[in-house]
Amino acid sequence: MAFHLDETFFAFLALIIFLGLIVYLKVPGMMAKSLDDRADQIRNDLAEAKRLREEAQHLLAEYQRKRKEAEAEAAQIVAAAEREAEMLTTEARKKTEEFVANRTALSEQKIKQAEADAMKAVRSAAVDLAVAAAESVIAKKAGTKVQSELFNTAVSEVKTRLN
Repeated sequence: MAFHLDETFFAFLALIIFLGLIVYLKVPGMMAKSLDDRADQIRNDLAEAKRLREEAQHLLAEYQRKRKEAEAEAAQIVAAAEREAEMLTTEARKKTEEFVANRTALSEQKIKQAEADAMKAVRSAAVDLAVAAAESVIAKKAGTKVQSELFNTAVSEVKTRLN
């Protein structure tokens, strides 16, 4: 059998030499190393992304906790302000009621005093009127001796009442 040195043979020979050079120059190892390096880089990127995600979740949880604490603190402040306002309102209402009660008591006391003064004035006027009427009646009907006796009796009666 005879070999023909045609183009197919030379193409086949070039392919064998090319593959031999690739193996000799360790191209598959370099490609594997490159792919391994690329895989390592991707793994490192994924690990970094996972770490950053966990850190972000941690920060999110921390901020949510701080927000809840701030909301709770704000609610406590509002509740304290409401309690203080209610206490001040109650205290003001109590003081107003006490003021009104004191004014009412003072007014009632003044009214009673005015009534007592009016009664004294009426009694005094009645007594003065009765004394004047009695005096006029006695002066007309009684003599000096009877008047003197009545005067002495009245003076002794006033002395006993004063003692």
